[in-house]
Amino acid sequence: MRLPRVGENIQIQSYKHDGTLHRVWESTTVLKAQSGIIIGANDATIVTEADGRKWRTKEPAITYFSMKEWFNIICMLRRDGIHYYCNLGSPATWDEEALKYIDYDLDIKVLPDKSYKLLDEDEYSLHKVKMNYPKKLDIILKSHVRELIDWIEKGKGPFNHQRFVDKWYKI
Repeated sequence: MRLPRVGENIQIQSYKHDGTLHRVWESTTVLKAQSGIIIGANDATIVTEADGRKWRTKEPAITYFSMKEWFNIICMLRRDGIHYYCNLGSPATWDEEALKYIDYDLDIKVLPDKSYKLLDEDEYSLHKVKMNYPKKLDIILKSHVRELIDWIEKGKGPFNHQRFVDKWYKI
């Protein structure tokens, strides 16, 4: 499987478990694509929601997508520091049209002071029933919530400012 090339502008598409399109980010520049990880950057990119509503991101962001982990991480560079938005979702796939993943509702928001909050548990519970998430999927997602919190608390990967965000922002 070919990965996108460094410097290539790609689209990111998220879907729901039932196969419906959830959200599309029009343009993210690939900074790294190897070893099952795609790191990108975007700023003021257009985002299209499933209902057709469009909006533009407000700040530069570094994105981290894994083809193994059941989460992705958006590092937003704001005036008061780095804010993280973490989506629990399927491992990413690349099909030469777009970087794609299934969004499983749960999110973790991390503030510059490293405090964090698990979001959208009610939405997850609703969709788990509505879309008939398998029990095995529920176990995988809950395990990856714990893994993601461990990354946050230990400053691992994208949560290490100097080794990740600062490095990729300079590039």
